Amino acid sequence: MSYKKIGIVVADKDEFEPFINSLDCPKNITTPFKSAFEFMCGSASVTALLCGIGKVNAATAAMYLIDSGCDFILNFGLSGGLKGIGRGEYILPESFLEHDFDLTLLGYKPCEKPRQTYIYSAHKETIDKIVKAGIAVPGGTAVCGDRFISSDIDREFLIKTFSANSCDMETAAIASVCSITGIPFVSLRRISDDASNNATEVYRDIKKDDGIPLSDASYSCLKIICEA
Repeated sequence: MSYKKIGIVVADKDEFEPFINSLDCPKNITTPFKSAFEFMCGSASVTALLCGIGKVNAATAAMYLIDSGCDFILNFGLSGGLKGIGRGEYILPESFLEHDFDLTLLGYKPCEKPRQTYIYSAHKETIDKIVKAGIAVPGGTAVCGDRFISSDIDREFLIKTFSANSCDMETAAIASVCSITGIPFVSLRRISDDASNNATEVYRDIKKDDGIPLSDASYSCLKIICEA
């Protein structure tokens, strides 16, 4: 399938600005979001939004892009690694869920949303192409919540309860919107820390110099999507 308009959702300016600065003359556009640009990738029009950190911001940006005609959504950013993934590695999560959605006191499983989908999937065909190109590896399950994970106890809970490989603060929200609207979605994440007790310090360290490597990998993913 050939995509005509691709939307990019990025939460953090330290991840967004190096990507935009690496492009050839992107056009700054006015939107309700913190920053937004348009540019071409092959024959596809691309709109990139800096949405701000967290699930609400990410879901709002994804819906805005889909309403504006985007037929594919790409996200990129940093994630905490939980199991089977090393610091600095690039991954493509295959499924997403919200670890902080909790109705267990009413008899539901952790993250279960009554009578609706609550585990969302990335676009497998696109993941396969990106993996084949050697840009990233399949990332298993990503858990998402409005909290930075920096605790051995929380880390073990997420691994044991959800068999999660990584954690972040946006992906499941974007995936939920894409699932509801039927729009394909892929997220490229670079592992910044292991979500343990020292994750805050380790995250800050890798974030200082991560912008350009993440930008290069993200643009490589975008080109594969545009060529689909």
